[in-house]
Amino acid sequence: MTQRPEDLVELLPGADQFLAGGEKNHGLAREEAAGGPEGRGGLVLVHDIAGDFDAAHAGALAGSHLLAGLPHEVIARFDADALVDYRAHRPRVTFSGDRYETFHAPEIQLYSVEDDAGTPFLLLHGTEPDFQWERFVAAIAQLVQRLGVTSVVALHAIPMPVPHTRPVTVTAHATRRALIEQYPVYWGEMRIPGSVASLLEVRLGEAGVDALGVAVHVPHYLAQATYPAASLTLLEHLEQLTGLHVPVESLREAAETHRTEVDEQIARSAENTAVVAALEQQYDAFTTARENSDLLSEEGAVPTAEEIGAEFERFLADQDRKHPRGGE
Repeated sequence: MTQRPEDLVELLPGADQFLAGGEKNHGLAREEAAGGPEGRGGLVLVHDIAGDFDAAHAGALAGSHLLAGLPHEVIARFDADALVDYRAHRPRVTFSGDRYETFHAPEIQLYSVEDDAGTPFLLLHGTEPDFQWERFVAAIAQLVQRLGVTSVVALHAIPMPVPHTRPVTVTAHATRRALIEQYPVYWGEMRIPGSVASLLEVRLGEAGVDALGVAVHVPHYLAQATYPAASLTLLEHLEQLTGLHVPVESLREAAETHRTEVDEQIARSAENTAVVAALEQQYDAFTTARENSDLLSEEGAVPTAEEIGAEFERFLADQDRKHPRGGE
């Protein structure tokens, strides 16, 4: 029996407000989205479905921060039971005394959110699916059309050889260069591990939907930790790309506190201090040589495709070691 994409998602009453104008708003001139955010119209869908591809969980934390600081309502639920491998991402169970009390199942939910200026947008937040990627992506594409979404923005993070003592930098990507023309292009073609987010951007582009994203660069030595400066940077770029107004002050405070803590920890080790100093020298050499560029490797050169791919592979291998699949 053929399984339809729409069977993966349950629309809730809160979606009605968008369904009413979905067909009317869908297909707004794509040229509007090519200019600055002040000239754009339509409904934005933001998502942080990056899973293990999200260094320091920066995208997921950015999404959680939006939900913690802005009015929101769940308008759709995906069938996580059919999409998530529970052995790879074991849900938590509460055990009290002599009995199991609660089971905390993974969730993939679509929220309607209102920014600080009262502008509505959508947020897809939750666990990255392990199964049925194409079907899941097709279900999102259907929602994009039905709800009148005109642009889709991805938030995630990648491990890179950069120091935490310098400004946090990003790589932007999009289905059309015009959407991110203010961002530099650092490298050419490369092969890296795939994700649901990357597949979604490919399929939306094939369907003529504007999709873009920002990948924040997390220092490789902090990729397994929490790094609030990365989440802060993601939300700042979200504002620049969409014109949305989102709260960031608490994240800014958390980033400052975390910076102090990391500085203190690194100062206790001569080896770690030397590593950071070397990264600083590389960073400064490259930014001095090429204004408005800020990604570097040895001797101030942009990392090669092979180096970037290897860094991804190492990061994901570390994730696999931390979360081994059951029975393996």
